[in-house]
Amino acid sequence: MEKLICFLAILATCCASPQDLSGKVFTFPAESSTAHVRLIPTRGNFSSVTVCLRYFTDLSRNQVLFSLATPSRSNGFLLFKSSTRGQLIVAVQNEDIVFHKLADEQNSWVSVCGTWESGSGLVQPWINGKPGSRKQASRDILNGAPIIIVGQEQDSHGGGFDAGQSFVGVLADVHMWDYVLSYCEITRFVNDDNFTPGNILNWRALQFNSVGNVIVENRTPEYCF
Repeated sequence: MEKLICFLAILATCCASPQDLSGKVFTFPAESSTAHVRLIPTRGNFSSVTVCLRYFTDLSRNQVLFSLATPSRSNGFLLFKSSTRGQLIVAVQNEDIVFHKLADEQNSWVSVCGTWESGSGLVQPWINGKPGSRKQASRDILNGAPIIIVGQEQDSHGGGFDAGQSFVGVLADVHMWDYVLSYCEITRFVNDDNFTPGNILNWRALQFNSVGNVIVENRTPEYCF
């Protein structure tokens, strides 16, 4: 089944063209071991990364927010919401860096950013524009063809999904840059205030394909930021 899902995703990718998803969301309405969206980056091989997105969920269990895998590292760069309130895991090169006592809300939009750069190995999370502490992770460059997925955590390159870690809720405004955003740039993202879109993933010109029970829909008034 995994091989079939990967084949269908690759086939759809060949036909995908960038779409402007401004004002739209990905809705994951049910727990699943298959439903996901594969995001197509403009290139691979990264010495620095910033990923920002917004999510809305009522679940308190573990669930993945963003999963980038390379051929050699299933958790090349991962944003993972822990069941422990206020705890976020940022994984780099399969190394889990745990951040505690961060702002956390259910049934409300949360803006999350994670940054990493290989020169120092420093990783930092940002929740609703508030920074977490800086901690050290791998200094190895993220090499190899990346597969980027939202909705599922990859335990292998493009697969190995676990329903118990799947995302259930609404995701929007997924951006990725190949450099570390400054405080001011992250603040502009959080406030949706004329920020520079991601140069690796850009929600306003996103190439993607969805598999399974994922709905692309307009953001309705009750889901305004």
